Amino acid sequence: MEHLEIERKFLVKSDIYKEQASSQIRMIQGFLNRDSERTVRVRAMGDKGYLTIKGASNASGTTRFEWETEIAHSEAINLIDLCEGIILEKNRYKVPFEGHFFEVDEFLGENKGLVVAEIELQHEDEVFEKPKWLGNEVTGKVAYYNSQLSIKPYSQWKN
Repeated sequence: MEHLEIERKFLVKSDIYKEQASSQIRMIQGFLNRDSERTVRVRAMGDKGYLTIKGASNASGTTRFEWETEIAHSEAINLIDLCEGIILEKNRYKVPFEGHFFEVDEFLGENKGLVVAEIELQHEDEVFEKPKWLGNEVTGKVAYYNSQLSIKPYSQWKN
């Protein structure tokens, strides 16, 4: 499915979101391509697999082209073996809040300690309420892109 993805990304400052989550799922993902103009991601999530192509972000970092299709879980696992760099592992929590959903990713492995929340919006200027557990905004900060975390994981960052 093809569409423009409009989202904002935030750090998370407490784990209260876990109590508010409507679902949780474990996922692994890798990148077949991490070019700045396009990324090709493979994800295994539950018993499903996904292949996703994302274009470059706009100047604000909020909007980019996204195409995604479901593939067999076994195909996703086989493709992940071909991926570049570090394979990302994370728990994703879906958290409803004031008419929106936040997807909170709790990274594992070499990115352990990093927790990021994303909210997908209908348009860039859409107003939304922020839960108390939401921290600083990191929208458009390239270091927080999953493709970059597969190159330079959070464990290698200097505070």
